[in-house]
Amino acid sequence: MRHSLDGTDRRIAAALLIAPRASWRTLAHCLDLSERTVVRRAGPLYADGTLRATAVRNPVRFPALIPLALRVRCRPNRVRVVAATLARRPDTVWVDVLGGGDEISTILFLDGPEARDTLLLRDLPATAAVASWTSHTLLRVFPTSFSWSAGLLSERETSLLHAADPLSADPPSADPPSSGAPEPAEPLLDAPLIEALSANGRAGYTELAARTGLSPLTARRRVDALIRGRVVRLATELDLALLGCHAEALLWLTVSPGALDATGEALGRHPRVRFAAATTGPANLLLAVAVADLSALYAFLTETVGALERISTVETTPILVTAKRTGLPRPTR
Repeated sequence: MRHSLDGTDRRIAAALLIAPRASWRTLAHCLDLSERTVVRRAGPLYADGTLRATAVRNPVRFPALIPLALRVRCRPNRVRVVAATLARRPDTVWVDVLGGGDEISTILFLDGPEARDTLLLRDLPATAAVASWTSHTLLRVFPTSFSWSAGLLSERETSLLHAADPLSADPPSADPPSSGAPEPAEPLLDAPLIEALSANGRAGYTELAARTGLSPLTARRRVDALIRGRVVRLATELDLALLGCHAEALLWLTVSPGALDATGEALGRHPRVRFAAATTGPANLLLAVAVADLSALYAFLTETVGALERISTVETTPILVTAKRTGLPRPTR
């Protein structure tokens, strides 16, 4: 993995956060670069693991899934072990070590009430390193935050990427064209395809066909249905410090219920907010914020959050170490 990126690499990476399956040609057009430059820059970033493409299930389309945010207090000398254990679970989406090094935040997509009860009533109580925890169900994720690009792209570039075909991926030559009306999404029947996309969100349709037993044409149609039906969300994973974001934090906000939806939508569109969700619990809005430094975090708190009248309390918890993002464990250092 790289320890730094230059300006062009950062812009390409930011574009792939917005359009994870965009073709090299599309990226070149949207960023006003040559296709050769995009291939030469982006290819090695995927090859060495700096960029990783994946897909994340949308709990709204999987009624049995329970999206849960956990805040886990641990013994400080065991916090990394607990974080690594959580990161190895297939049902965790992100795992971060917070604050003073004795707290972990994790998002889980649990397969039903039995899985939830097993975690909360058996697994966590049986873990000696865990002192306490609180659980918060995600009631609604505000998708506007999924356009986050670390402020590296203009509004025009972002619009062009959104308008581009989200299904395209390189190499295009082996992939047949799609035709006909869109097929309906079938989350349960498409489980092998979702698993293949989770392993490589940029896999070509020939590769997806080989992994799932489908024909390339059927694979393309089913991916089309999954994405357009919002069954899965394509994602690009990378260390945000490579984009110039050296301060990350989770904000737990208490918002007046009547203003929760509007506040979540407004903050979800902010260029410093990479994730926003309404939750159960004393704080009812969770934000993940990524900024250049602590001064920028202070400015966001005072100028952006502070300007919203219906917010009564704010708890800010800095992220110290990330063990997992978008369902992909981070390499240990």
